[in-house]
Amino acid sequence: MLYILISLIQTTIRVFIFIVIVNAVLSFVLSPYHPVRVTLDRLVNPLLNPIRRLMPTTMVVDFSPTILIFALVIVEQILLNLLYTLR
Repeated sequence: MLYILISLIQTTIRVFIFIVIVNAVLSFVLSPYHPVRVTLDRLVNPLLNPIRRLMPTTMVVDFSPTILIFALVIVEQILLNLLYTLR
């Protein structure tokens, strides 16, 4: 049961990281009103917006997806370490 939970956490976080990366790449290519972008923004923006509010504004580059990915990796490692200690 514990291995299933570990696998679920790893898969969920990695899929979400993939979604964040795809959203960042598509923001350069697709219009913000494209249905794919709208859907991805609905998934990703609730986590990106607090980071954007805390970060100083830059001229062109939005570093919030990078910070979110780092945060997700850190959360994944913390959760997995906690679960491994429960074994």
